[in-house]
Amino acid sequence: MRENLLLDEYLKKLKLPVIRGIYHKRAKEATTHNLSYEEYLLSLMEEETLAREENALKRRIKQARFPYLKTLDCFDFSVCRIDRHNVVQLSQGEYIHQKENVIFLGEPGLGKTHLAIALGIEGCKKGYRVLFFTAAGLINEMREAKAKFSLASLERKLARVHLAVIDELGFVPFDKIGAELLFEFFSSRYEQGSCVITSNLAFASWTEVFNDQRLTGALLDRITHHAHIVQIKGESYRFRQSLAKNKVTQQKVKETQNVAS
Repeated sequence: MRENLLLDEYLKKLKLPVIRGIYHKRAKEATTHNLSYEEYLLSLMEEETLAREENALKRRIKQARFPYLKTLDCFDFSVCRIDRHNVVQLSQGEYIHQKENVIFLGEPGLGKTHLAIALGIEGCKKGYRVLFFTAAGLINEMREAKAKFSLASLERKLARVHLAVIDELGFVPFDKIGAELLFEFFSSRYEQGSCVITSNLAFASWTEVFNDQRLTGALLDRITHHAHIVQIKGESYRFRQSLAKNKVTQQKVKETQNVAS
């Protein structure tokens, strides 16, 4: 009994909660299966390590601020034209290590955000710090920080992020200040950190968003220099869903009419 009390106290001080909760049960199992001391200790350390890794992953995913969770496993590559092998290769995360960018280009509704979040989650799994923004959301956050004279503090926080996921670039145009803030953000990450960017605009149309040809050219020069550009083509997933729902509804109406007649 005294030994158990001491073990509980030491494990609490050493911050080993998983071992503290299972060591007594595992000791009985070790006796039953005739495990060596080393095997018993290894089983305890494995469970503590796995629990810590799982909790750390949950923290990284939560801190990334994804709007929802999507993985590559649930992306239907058959409904759009995209280089699947390239996307799977990117999910290995080497581009983050190399401080390269990934840019998904395509019409709305083709799964760009899904893929961007999926790559972000894969980055979290590999221990990288990830942060998700919409382009407009990032600009608003930088605006607010600038108004509070805390922009430098925000920039230091962003600089510590290994992967920044910037969604919906080109969805709405920016004013001069917003465009300059976004340019400043991307410039600061050039060869210092990775970005995953989604846009429904071809590069030639980005001037429409930034309203400044020279700034747009300088921005594209930076973000495409070390970039994997992934084109997605096809018919909107949401549009296909709407058509399918309408088809089902029409079929039900037809069946009801047949029964009534």
